Amino acid sequence: MATWADVEAVMAGLEDVTEGEPHGRRTWLVNGRAFAWDRPYSKADLKRFGGVPPAAEPILALATADLHEKEAILASGIKGVFTIEHFNGYKAFLVELNAVGKRPLRTLVTDAYRSQRDKTR
Repeated sequence: MATWADVEAVMAGLEDVTEGEPHGRRTWLVNGRAFAWDRPYSKADLKRFGGVPPAAEPILALATADLHEKEAILASGIKGVFTIEHFNGYKAFLVELNAVGKRPLRTLVTDAYRSQRDKTR
């Protein structure tokens, strides 16, 4: 099980990462491009779940280079990795911190970082 402290530890080891709150949510950027952010559920998200309980918060959203990468990550079977209807067609996925392991979290965050860092070069 991972925590925000684990996310912070990974971020501390990445070059050129800044932290901000551009939309009122904690967000990590590389060279001005967001690659990870706190993603609580909106009222609309919760309504879409109907009677099915959603993955537990806290939730970390992570960017991908493209939709093919997103689908590969979702298909990989990493515990805690999922998406929601709101993210359909969007190059990002979600991670339930209470379910993902620390090692997979490190890999997922690092890959998200690289997907955005490499776009700025």
